[in-house]
Amino acid sequence: MRAEVSETIAGTDFDALLARIADDVQPLVSQGKVASYIPRLAQVPADRFGMAVATLDGRRFSIGDAGTAFSIQSISKVFSLSMALDALGGDLWQRVGREPSGSPYNSLVQLEDERGIPRNPFINAGALVVADVVLSKRRDGLDALLAFIRERAGNADIQVDTDVAESEALAGFRNAALTNFIRSFGNIEQPVEAVLDFYFRQCAIAMSCEDLALAFLHQADGGRCRRTGVQVISPVRARRINSLMLTCGTYDAAGDFAFHVGLPAKSGVGGGIAAVVPGALALAVWSPGLDERGNSLAGTAALARFTELTGWSIF
Repeated sequence: MRAEVSETIAGTDFDALLARIADDVQPLVSQGKVASYIPRLAQVPADRFGMAVATLDGRRFSIGDAGTAFSIQSISKVFSLSMALDALGGDLWQRVGREPSGSPYNSLVQLEDERGIPRNPFINAGALVVADVVLSKRRDGLDALLAFIRERAGNADIQVDTDVAESEALAGFRNAALTNFIRSFGNIEQPVEAVLDFYFRQCAIAMSCEDLALAFLHQADGGRCRRTGVQVISPVRARRINSLMLTCGTYDAAGDFAFHVGLPAKSGVGGGIAAVVPGALALAVWSPGLDERGNSLAGTAALARFTELTGWSIF
């Protein structure tokens, strides 16, 4: 990140900035479609909008529904990826790729030709392999994941929304098909039921924008958690995870997202998006209405407006 970004952070009126962004994107709130294939998510009011910023110099800013917990869904894949890399290191990339898929996040089409090796860890197929890796090394995988997230967010009350998890399991036929298909190629080692249970529950973790901004802050600081002083992951690993968020973090809209927003980010069909400005801050936005590619409509617009107004993209 350019040096001038960190130099201007201290003088930025973030309260005014967030207020302007919220006002600018308000016409888009409720225009998208709330995820309906998971019945519990279909019940979330579409008129919600929240945004939060956490800076490396310790300041916190938020607006709207930023304190409301929601189902983070695929945003959780960033945290489980960190755990899988701890377990296998670079050997993980023999089991999952690092390329954008160009297909919907829940697609099966590439797995046949590519012999059960998912394109990247952020599509559903790749996240299921990551879940398998975590469970192979940690029988307490979900508890370990929750502990990791709680520590990063500084919030011991973060929990799995069991209603959402049950709803996911009842509607999870495609994920079950993905897991069994990958298993047929030998790239799932743990029992399919255990992998699916872990995956459904990790996606059902409930966090607020304020939680997420704090939980992603180490990704903006070379893997270091300034609140605790812990080097959570190495600087190289933080950079590589950021690169995957940029190229693969917003499903098959990653190119458009990089073009309009220009920040590493991970979205979820619960309507959340977490993003980082390396060397400066982390931010999160939530608006449940999704575009046709499964990303928050108002949330994407809010992040685009953020980089337009500040100039803080990585490009």
